[in-house]
Amino acid sequence: MSTQEQTTIRATYMRGGTSKGTFFNIDDLPAFAKEAGERRDALLLRIIGSPDPYGKQIDGMGGATSSTSKAVLVGKSSRKAHDVDYYFAQVSIDKPFVDWSGNCGNLSSAVGPFAIKCGLVDNVTQDGIHVVRIWQANIQKTILAYVPMTHGRVQECGEYEIDGVTFPSAEIKLEFVSPVDPSESLFPTGNVVDDLEVPGIGTFKATMITAGIPTIFLNADALGYTGTELQSDINSDQEALAKFETIRAYGAIKMGLIQNIKEAETRAHTPKIAFVAPACSYRASSGKEIARDAIDLNVRALSMGQLHHAMMGTASVAIGVAACVCGTLVNLASGGGEKEAVTFGHPSGVLKVGATIQTLDGTYCVTKASMSRSARVIMDGCVHVPL
Repeated sequence: MSTQEQTTIRATYMRGGTSKGTFFNIDDLPAFAKEAGERRDALLLRIIGSPDPYGKQIDGMGGATSSTSKAVLVGKSSRKAHDVDYYFAQVSIDKPFVDWSGNCGNLSSAVGPFAIKCGLVDNVTQDGIHVVRIWQANIQKTILAYVPMTHGRVQECGEYEIDGVTFPSAEIKLEFVSPVDPSESLFPTGNVVDDLEVPGIGTFKATMITAGIPTIFLNADALGYTGTELQSDINSDQEALAKFETIRAYGAIKMGLIQNIKEAETRAHTPKIAFVAPACSYRASSGKEIARDAIDLNVRALSMGQLHHAMMGTASVAIGVAACVCGTLVNLASGGGEKEAVTFGHPSGVLKVGATIQTLDGTYCVTKASMSRSARVIMDGCVHVPL
């Protein structure tokens, strides 16, 4: 009989936007996990409950979906003009793999409140809005989180509602500052629309963009969809999911993210794949009727091989930026022309996103992208993990 004892680690379980994750102050981690590497990954896998061949994560903190199999590490930043460094881990459910290649836009909304709670932010506003300056270490970008404060504490309760989240909370505005560096290419192929050839499947018109998170946008009708699909329409179709994954892999090659198809297996978090369609009325997963005139377009996106129940925050940034660039598939689906913001329909409802874009010497320069989310602490205490 094993006499091994569990290790206790301070942790906070939080909802951010339409995602949930286990949050850690880096200072609270065991010494071997304070630095990136295989031992840190192994620790997070065991805490979340992966790999789980049953796909349930019963023996861990994960919720057996891409939206809940997540961990966040936050530490005080030594970077100028930033309060904290934020590392996001997308933990595979059934494989021994942690993907650090991208960010979670939804959980980004919880980073500011968590940092304030942990005492990682100096000179916190007592009443009003405190701007937490976050360095997103995965993608090397700045996020500004506008956190409401009351009597020196984060205000979590409020009336702001998000489609995909049952209960209202206080609004947290996020600004993704220069989500694409001027030295980087917003469209890695150099085109706002490409012909993406996928052997054995076909050739698709595609907009491939790097804002927020690398994302491949396709037209819904080219895939045989309307853009009003819900999770049950896609996630029960294994043939369709395999098709999406193949398209995603070949798109990743064309974007220069991987060199061969095999590499896609170790880069499941990025790029995302999504499909767009002109605005059309539909019934959301909650039963709520979404009217055609309430939205500019419909968008559906997949995360970690499954249709997302709402919309990933980083993909929302990609949608907002792509919509504001004339000629992209997102822009055309929303009616074309110049825009500063769009409201799109997703499986759970609607979301408004915007972007500020300039053209300098023929190069697109994204100054910022913005959206609103909410966040709250669900549980604060310790996780116990066998090591």
